[in-house]
Amino acid sequence: MPEMFKELIQYREVLFALTWRDIKIRHKQTIMGFLWVIFMPMVVVLSGIVVKKAMAMFSGRPLELSQIVSVSVKALPWAFFVASIKFSVNSLVGNMSLLNKIYFPREIFPLSALITQLFDFTIAISVLTVILTIAKIGIGVNLLWLPLLLLLLILFTAGLGLILSCANLFFRDVKYIVDVILTFGIFFTPVFYEAKMLGKLGTVLLLNPVGALLENINNVVVLHQPPDYLWLAYSAVWAVGGFFGAWFIFHKTEPIFAENV
Repeated sequence: MPEMFKELIQYREVLFALTWRDIKIRHKQTIMGFLWVIFMPMVVVLSGIVVKKAMAMFSGRPLELSQIVSVSVKALPWAFFVASIKFSVNSLVGNMSLLNKIYFPREIFPLSALITQLFDFTIAISVLTVILTIAKIGIGVNLLWLPLLLLLLILFTAGLGLILSCANLFFRDVKYIVDVILTFGIFFTPVFYEAKMLGKLGTVLLLNPVGALLENINNVVVLHQPPDYLWLAYSAVWAVGGFFGAWFIFHKTEPIFAENV
């Protein structure tokens, strides 16, 4: 494991170069430019508001500002997760021309895809911060948990991206399966709703580490409450263990990548 870190640091310039290349390609010759960064999250937010409004009308209760803010806060990390996985899955297959030419750690491909999305995510967070300020959402001491929660989300996403990109190289239909799961995954993840609304079923949905992290992000940002420590620990185990486990598997299978290109 230390050798893997050392090698990644040694080739960090390649990682930065590929990331910058992906950023330029994504935003080059687009009409909206960097507005595309917030387009996907805004679509998720507007969809969530429609769902929340329908639920409010059905229950006979007014739609509160905190509910809209809750959807907005959870939509950004969800959009980051979905985009990161989609681009990571195809990162090895999409860079076949580089796989056999020069050597560098192949995990750079899925990691650069994630960092590209992290760049967009940072811009979107800045926009959301302005919106939350205008909406007069206060700041509490529990907000200090947010960097840890985001770090766990990034680690879990990176681990999943590594293992799925590897799997897609051997079985090319993996990306299609992932697309279907991600498309419908939002209905099984507490983005438009809170898990507690579903009782025991909500607990089952929180077994998805992303769902548990989103709920805790909502707790510390919107509700000004501490995270649920049990689900925080559960998410941490999946994020840290999943990342290093996926990286280890990726590294071990790397020597036979060329045979499947």
